[in-house]
Amino acid sequence: MEDESRRSFFRSAATVSALAAGAVLQGARAADAAPAAAGKAFELQRAPLPLPFNAGSLRGLSEKLVQSHWENNYTGSVKALNTVSGKLAQALNAADTPAYVYNGLKREQLMRTGSVLLHELYFGNLGGGGKAGAAIRSRIAASFGTYDAWESEFRKIGSGLGGGSGWAVLGYNPGFDVLENYWMADHATAPVGTVPLLVMDMYEHSYAIDYGAATAKYIDAFMANVQWDEVAKRLERAGVRAGA
Repeated sequence: MEDESRRSFFRSAATVSALAAGAVLQGARAADAAPAAAGKAFELQRAPLPLPFNAGSLRGLSEKLVQSHWENNYTGSVKALNTVSGKLAQALNAADTPAYVYNGLKREQLMRTGSVLLHELYFGNLGGGGKAGAAIRSRIAASFGTYDAWESEFRKIGSGLGGGSGWAVLGYNPGFDVLENYWMADHATAPVGTVPLLVMDMYEHSYAIDYGAATAKYIDAFMANVQWDEVAKRLERAGVRAGA
């Protein structure tokens, strides 16, 4: 019985050693297949940009509305994006994270990134007098026939989004070398490669405090506060002269 006990003991020890070796090998293979997430793409943490104008200085858009929009919607998206960015690295480093779970985080990252950047463009193109200069008017007319035709379409897109969600965006399409107005249902539906020039938020949070469901009045107020110098600068940064 003593010899049998020894043989049983050694067989058990060998089994444990084999299992341990297999686990180590499996872990090494997993490490080779999925290196630890590191680098700026996984560590990005963003701070909210301050408003480029006094929150109470816009005509027809109240300080309460602007401050709520900046603090709750824009800053909220910045915080959410930072949280998702941290979760991505954790999920990628965990070998047992299912691909569909990881892609759920990537979808949220896409939406939050769009929200953050579009809000920054939105606030960045407000705080002006609403009067487009001759050069930018000429450039817009070159694509739309007339400046008034552009504005008519831009307003119509915004009106069509009223009561729901989305963005109206004037953008430069470098592939077609043309300025176009775009209808965006959410934060992630912009045409590939397009440079946003003028961004109008049509989510209800951007106007409901002041205008309820009166979308047209909000659009009037937005247009009256456009900072056209910033729009022209965005076009120049895209490599296009405003008067070209």
